[in-house]
Amino acid sequence: MNSVTEPLVRLAARVDAIQPFYVMELAKEAALLERDGRDGRDIIHMGIGEPDFTAPEPVIEAAASALRRGVTQYTNALGLHALREAISAHYADFYGVNVDPARIVVTAGASAALLLACAALVDRDDEVLMPDPCYPCNRHFVIAAEGKPVMVPSGPAERFQLTAADVQRLWNEHTRGVLLASPSNPTGTSIEPAELERIVKAVRARGGFTIVDEIYQGLSYDAKPVSALSFGDDVITVNSFSKYFNMTGWRLGWLVVPPGMVGAFEKLAQNLFICASALAQHAALACFEPDTIAIYEARRLEFKRRRDFIAPALESLGFSVPVMPDGAFYVYADCRTVAHQAAGDSAALTKAMLHDAGVVLVPGMDFGTHAPKDYIRLSYATALPKLEEAVERLAKLFGRH
Repeated sequence: MNSVTEPLVRLAARVDAIQPFYVMELAKEAALLERDGRDGRDIIHMGIGEPDFTAPEPVIEAAASALRRGVTQYTNALGLHALREAISAHYADFYGVNVDPARIVVTAGASAALLLACAALVDRDDEVLMPDPCYPCNRHFVIAAEGKPVMVPSGPAERFQLTAADVQRLWNEHTRGVLLASPSNPTGTSIEPAELERIVKAVRARGGFTIVDEIYQGLSYDAKPVSALSFGDDVITVNSFSKYFNMTGWRLGWLVVPPGMVGAFEKLAQNLFICASALAQHAALACFEPDTIAIYEARRLEFKRRRDFIAPALESLGFSVPVMPDGAFYVYADCRTVAHQAAGDSAALTKAMLHDAGVVLVPGMDFGTHAPKDYIRLSYATALPKLEEAVERLAKLFGRH
């Protein structure tokens, strides 16, 4: 008889090519410790990138209204026309970019958006350039489409981002395009607008595609953000209601695609997803009301306050923050000094922080193969008092008191 851990039939090879999401595994381990209640101490979570804020009252009320009115049937595969118009107006208001609502494809979260983009653009063995480190699922979306992610080592000198010089140096007959994120998970760093424009031009000159994940762009702190859509209608961008709009579990996002690709994306969406959640779409209409935007902007400033506390606090603990994050809610910190004192690397260090201090951070191993043992990622998407307590616990652990 087969073991319960063995599949009854052969799994597709792509399953083996996709690694576990370590941050989620660490979260499960932390949850077990919380259930054990060791020493009566709670766990401070700074691992998963999920805002501690949830949908504000106008959005909740819009969802309740949609339920009462019974508008929960399938929508068009491209999304509610009213929502696409609202997103278009948001681009004009926030980024000064005119986007035809017809180019907007509403999706079941940014993950579905990236899956659609890879299904539409990546053939078997096509190579897609992306920075290392980057969000782990990005490379797995490419793998699921039977393409080959090409991870380009990117360090502090490049703001942990791909550069136009990388595109020019690495492009070959198998390269199909680039997949970027600005601001980025895990680093919280953006691509400078002039550099992003150079990347777009370099890819365009080679007949490739540029996909830019902009899900954290609403959470920019040091300069007015510039959307990649500013650099041409051929750029594909991905966005989401999860981060700036605090609607993670609602699973709602969108794409902006070139005019000539809308039909292809619609056909794929019809067959793979039918549509995004109708309830979430009706609720999201309230996100763009002025009073709701005011709530989100106040929350954005609170995230900035947390960043301004935690980055220097990490350095006081012995970490190095080689590039100050300018967006999202992450710090990518060099932990070599601290880890070497503990005779370990980032993985051993995060284990020690979890078990000995009750603080969850994530080792760099999730985000690529370029120096993952040297870095940890911290998410400051938790309340400032919790961040302060975490620093106190780590100071005690590292003997910094």
